[in-house]
Formats: sequence, structure tokens, C-alpha cells
Amino acid sequence: MAETSFDLIVIGGGPGGYVAAIRAAQLGLKTCVVERAHMGGICLNWGCIPTKALLRSSEIAHLVAHAGEFGVKAKLEGVDLKKVVERSRAVAGQLSKGVAGLMKKNKVTVIDGHARLDGTAGALRKVAVTGADGKSATALTAKNVILATGARARTLPGLEPDGKHIVTYKEAMVPESLPKSLLVIGSGAIGIEFASFYSTLGSAVTVVEVMDRVLPVEDADISAFAEKAFKKQGMTIMTSTSVKSLKVEKGKVSAEIEPKGGKAEKQAFDRVILAVGITGNVEDLGLEKTKVKVDRGHVVIDKWGATGEPGVWAIGDLAGPPWLAHKASHEGVVAVEKIANVAGVHPLDAGNIPGCTYCRPQVASVGLTEAKAKEKGHQVKVGKFPFIGNGKAIALGEAEGLIKTVFDAKTGQLLGAHMIGAEVTELIQGFALARTLETTEAELMATVFPHPTLSEMMHESVLDAYGRVIHI
Repeated sequence: MAETSFDLIVIGGGPGGYVAAIRAAQLGLKTCVVERAHMGGICLNWGCIPTKALLRSSEIAHLVAHAGEFGVKAKLEGVDLKKVVERSRAVAGQLSKGVAGLMKKNKVTVIDGHARLDGTAGALRKVAVTGADGKSATALTAKNVILATGARARTLPGLEPDGKHIVTYKEAMVPESLPKSLLVIGSGAIGIEFASFYSTLGSAVTVVEVMDRVLPVEDADISAFAEKAFKKQGMTIMTSTSVKSLKVEKGKVSAEIEPKGGKAEKQAFDRVILAVGITGNVEDLGLEKTKVKVDRGHVVIDKWGATGEPGVWAIGDLAGPPWLAHKASHEGVVAVEKIANVAGVHPLDAGNIPGCTYCRPQVASVGLTEAKAKEKGHQVKVGKFPFIGNGKAIALGEAEGLIKTVFDAKTGQLLGAHMIGAEVTELIQGFALARTLETTEAELMATVFPHPTLSEMMHESVLDAYGRVIHI
């Protein structure tokens, strides 16, 4: 008979759950993961990874269309959308199998099905699992349970998706055709990435954002730069604007769009993508009879991931923002190490979590924006360096971009770093590491950056904050 008693049961096999399981196995805990759909979760199967594959295809299309600027004779004859989607799905499938392999390598038991808390048995937690067939059932027990069930797209009244004309990220990832006109509601990372993908491939894209700027969680200078770049590419950007209703009429979507303080007008689109946030998958987990608290669709946890119910932990999107895969993974490690009483385990510092948006141009940041730093009472020194001043960026034909750093004027502490431009999603980790090491401007200025690289702009931005910039 299959094993049913464990040290740890992880409910959900996404980037938080499977990483937690691997770390638990490394620490000698007998571990089980229950996953109701696909190993790797939303991120790997319907989020982070397949969207990057789609964006890579659009990036190549863009490069081919501009090949003549590099002296290369090539012409973009069109895009095979079916093959673009097939490649994206294949990439996701490959990595999902890879995660399954990691489970086997680390001797983690994997059970397909839906799990829910089912009370206690002495000092043990009971977990009931309904099989993928909806009929078979398995009863499991463990000293600890980690909830890692992730989240799903949030919807708003009057803006409900129909899966065909009005869609969420999942349907937007597998289009059967390119819409001539597309409305994207929401300009966070998800919305802007899809706007960038479809716009680059030829759709007329309109982005509506209720806040006063696109990418509203980013530094204001980066948001302004991004909006200018998106408009230059042909996107229509409408900020301080809301969509009041959506109605499908004769194969088109009629959207009632209302600018703040203005009059609502109707516009027609071939397709609408809803990107208005996410909400945690808290339903049918058996939380009702526990002390686990749910606040606005997310499970409440302490700094270690512990809930109000002894032996029950929560990590990742289920536990609230920032909704990032790498945050979920790190939370999983922290929770497991706390469970295993590992010496020296530290809680996650959300201020050191980098965020990346893979639009064109890319956006990345870590730490406080200039405005937030001032709100917190810091006297700041700010440095900026444009891509146009960097030799590697010019050689790449990627001279559009900006790197901005924010320091505490008294201590030299790096409070935040904000970037927009080619490959900044790779560069940001340098500043994330600097913040983790509590690096000041002195160490950053004394660091030798290789030439010619895009990373030199990071150095120049620091120098600029202290009146020592070289190349502008």
C-alpha cells in the first residue's frame, strides 16, 4: 500500500510548492506534494515561462523586421501564430516534466488530485485527497502542511470573461488568431507583457489603466519612459481611465470606457484581455474549521509563513503580494527551514525582491522608488544614466533605456534601483545582491564593471548620484 504518513505535505506543485518540497527532502523530511493539475503550477505552465517563449517570438519578429538596420538582408514575411503557440506550450511541457524529474530525484512522493485539510489526528494534520478522476480518495497525515495553491485571475462585475472574446491570461496565451484590435484592461506586468506581444505582432493595442500611469508600482520616471516608448510603438495608452462594461455584439466587444472626470464612450474591439490582478485559491481547502485567516482573498501569515492554525503554513501567491514566482520559492525555503529548525534561517525581506516585466523595452526594479523613499523620511541622492551613453547598448541597436538609483544621502544605503531597456531583467540581480549585502555607494563605486557591457550603466548611475558620472 502506498505511503500515507509524512513529515510534510505540500498542497500545490508550483514554484513555491515544489521548491519547498525539494528543500524539505534535502533536510531529511519525508515529503509529499499533492498537485491537482500540472507540476510547475501556473507559473511554469500558464504564466512566467510560456509567456517568455511568446515574447521571444515577438522579439525575433521585431529584429527581423529591422534586420536592414544591421546590414542583414532579411524580410519579415509574417508570423506562423500556430507554431509560436506550439513552441510556447512545448517549452512549458518540457519544464513541467523536468520538475517531475526533480521530485523523483529527491524522493518526494507526488499525488495527483485535490487536497484539503481534514482535521487533526493527535499531533498530526489530516489531509483528504480526491483523485484526478473525482472519485478515488486518499487520506494522508503529516506533522506539517504547507498550502501553496497559488492564485487565479481576478474579475470585476460587468467585466466577466467568456473565454473567447473577453479572456484572461490563460486564453491570451493560446490565441488561434491575432486580433486586429485588442483592449488590455490593466497595465501591470501581466497586462503590459501581453500588450507588448500582440502589438509587436501587428495588433492595434489599447491599454486602459485606472491609475494615473502605466506600470503603477514602478518608479514614476520609469513609468513615464515606458509610456512614451509604448506610444512610439503605436499603442494607445489611456491612464486615469476605467472600463465600465463589456458586451459582446456581433463578434465584437463593445467597451464602455470612461476617463476620470470625463464622459464615457463606447469603443469596439476584436478581443479584450483582463489583467486586473489576481486572487488566491483559498476555496475548498478545508480552512473553515481551522484558525487560518483569509483577508481579501489571501491567507494571512507571519514572517515565517505560519498561519493561525498550528502546523499549517502558506506561501506564494496564496499568501499575498508581491505575486512573483521567486518570492514563492524563497518563502517555501524559509517555511521549510523554520519547520526543520535550521539554525540561522532568516525571514524574507520583501524589499529585496526584484520585480521584472518582459515587455519591450524591459522593466526591472528592486527596493524603494524615489517617491516611497521620501515618504519614509529619507533624504535621497538620485543617479540616472541613459542607454544612449553606453557603447554596448548602441552597438546592440538598443539605445532606448534608463537606469536610476536611489541612495540615502546620510548613510549611502542603496534604497532602490529602477531600470528600463534591453536585458534589464538580467541586470537587476546585481542591485538585488547589493541590497542583500547592505552595500553602500562606496562599494558600488569601487567595483570594477567589465567593458563593454550594459552593466557599466549600473556603475554610471551610482556615480551620477554622487556627481561623478563619466560618460554623460
